[in-house]
Amino acid sequence: MSAERPVRSRRTVLRAGALTGLGLAGAQLAAPAPAGAAPARDTGYLVGRGLADATGEVAEVGMMGYGRFDQQAAGLHTRLRARAFVVVDEASGRRVMLIVADSPMIFGSVHQAVLRRLAEAYGGLYTARNVLITATHTHSGPGGYSHHLLYNTTTFGFHRKTFEAVADGILEAARRAHDDLAPSELVLSHGTLTGASVNRSRSAFDRNPKADRDHFPDAVDPHTTLLRVERAGRTVGAVNWFPVHSTSMSGDNRLISADNKGYAAYHWEREVNEVDYLSDGSPAFVSAFAQTNSGDMSPNLDLRPPTTPEDFAHTRASGLLQYEAAAAQLGRGARLSGPVDSRLVYVDLSDVTVRPEFTGDGRTHRTSKPCVGASMAAGSMEDGPAFPGFEEGENPFWDAISDSVIYTVSPELKQAQAPKDVFVPIGEMNRVYPWVQERVPVMLVRIGGLYLIGIPGEVTVCAGLRLRRTVAGIVGADLDDVLVAGYANAYFHYLTTPEEYDAQQYEGGSTLFGRWQLPALQQTAAALATALRDGTELPLGPEAPDLSGKALSLQPGVVLDAPPAFRKFGDVLVPPRENYRAGERVEAVFAGAHPGNDLHRGGTYLEVQLRKADGTWHTVADDGDWPTRFHWKRDGVAASQVTLTWDVPQGTPAGTYRLVYHGDARSLTGTITPFTGTTPAFTVR
Repeated sequence: MSAERPVRSRRTVLRAGALTGLGLAGAQLAAPAPAGAAPARDTGYLVGRGLADATGEVAEVGMMGYGRFDQQAAGLHTRLRARAFVVVDEASGRRVMLIVADSPMIFGSVHQAVLRRLAEAYGGLYTARNVLITATHTHSGPGGYSHHLLYNTTTFGFHRKTFEAVADGILEAARRAHDDLAPSELVLSHGTLTGASVNRSRSAFDRNPKADRDHFPDAVDPHTTLLRVERAGRTVGAVNWFPVHSTSMSGDNRLISADNKGYAAYHWEREVNEVDYLSDGSPAFVSAFAQTNSGDMSPNLDLRPPTTPEDFAHTRASGLLQYEAAAAQLGRGARLSGPVDSRLVYVDLSDVTVRPEFTGDGRTHRTSKPCVGASMAAGSMEDGPAFPGFEEGENPFWDAISDSVIYTVSPELKQAQAPKDVFVPIGEMNRVYPWVQERVPVMLVRIGGLYLIGIPGEVTVCAGLRLRRTVAGIVGADLDDVLVAGYANAYFHYLTTPEEYDAQQYEGGSTLFGRWQLPALQQTAAALATALRDGTELPLGPEAPDLSGKALSLQPGVVLDAPPAFRKFGDVLVPPRENYRAGERVEAVFAGAHPGNDLHRGGTYLEVQLRKADGTWHTVADDGDWPTRFHWKRDGVAASQVTLTWDVPQGTPAGTYRLVYHGDARSLTGTITPFTGTTPAFTVR
């Protein structure tokens, strides 16, 4: 894997004052405090921000999210980033680290690896108790980085290169945030965003009590929250929370992409600000768009899976809505003050006794070993179906087959899982080999008046509401200031209310530990909130085992790269036209090599370059930019064709441009040799 190879472009190495004079949103970012405003009170926080590339393999790796064996990556749309924020309470010295990664999930494998590496770098400064790692849940990221077999089935096993890229990227963002610590103010604001999500499981939602349904009259959670970092009157960082699935890119897409939340962050950082780094090497602005309780929230407003190529436009539109709702909160909100604190426990969800005050029926109940319902195999029909032959809701044929042929369900398991008919007793399979995680981390973070409940799964809006109410009632916080941080620190699939579970839609069939899983987690959240309020500690609980030595890798790596006959690596097979206008697509085809030889983490596979007046070439875009795409395909057995495209943006300066391809070829002896291909120059008028 290559070392960090940053691409310096039009966006880099500008002084801090360059942030002034941007567009409207940029002007809001850079604006000083209004004249006559009372001076801001020192909150006593140190805050650091970090940004790093966490892109894994982009070719011949199964993509994660839709559960499709045929969705094998064949190129790159946008790079996946990890964004980290460290907040330190100067009064107590307590700190927390929040990390938002453009990843399908944060599996326990990554959580453990990052914590180990943080311990090597910082001792006991950052631990499981104060580091919250969450995923944006893009369905267009590479898979194969879990240590649990269920998630590696469509990727043909474990992919170490992707695993290392994700873990290294998260760690790098964390280290940069630590190094960036400086006196800062934190401002918390809330808004409403409608027209960006729809409830994809309305029949299940409608089973909830009136008090829950009345809280979401349109069956969606429109709550958008912004935490921004300010220094010397300037906003230098922001974290937005809004619940919507990152399924704007379809299951037919084959390009690695950060999806709608990735575009929202990219737009704010690169298109609005037009600068990556200041002259002191620090990022000019870091924006993360994080998930909350998005389990039943779809961006596909027509309740139909997106199609290619329209999904690119849908992704951008959804991302813009989320960005605009966040940016609209600039200039308002409450400055945070108060303690920074956190608590974490590990819970064996397969064996929790849930007390009557949380079950809702006045009786004690138990969770069970994880089980899959047939409706889980169907996938979400509104965002992208998974396996044919399955339906959401009742599957009498498969239920009968599983109950009479595959596995006999014990009375205790049947009771805990009812009304789900057990299709796959995955907990029993765990006895032979680890398929899913049973011991999971549950976390509560406090930053002043903001509380984040770290849940390792996909939480429906009503399940999230109950968790939020539980915590808010104990700590005395406003409900709006208590959020679920979903996809956090591990992954256990879905979390529904017991009433939603009874519908056995996709979300209920994917709630693995039975009907009482949410009450069990409410019980856990209550213990965390009480400990946080009272300043007491909790036992860590049964930590998840380290499974790094058990990962199975079934897909062979690259054996050999060879150019086409009578060609050499980097040759231009199809050159671009001589002239283009804004809005047109530039395209070129190269004799390439397998991109898995070097992931170019922190670098790029491509550059769009502009010739300056002095004859030198200046990079104006790379493979992390929205208008570029990197396509790869095999040409025979060992040869590769690489197609680079650039959609010329409106407002592109007239001039002479070229496309540059950076590849790496593997010989039979295993030697990796980098090479570069460059197109003939073309003009943009």
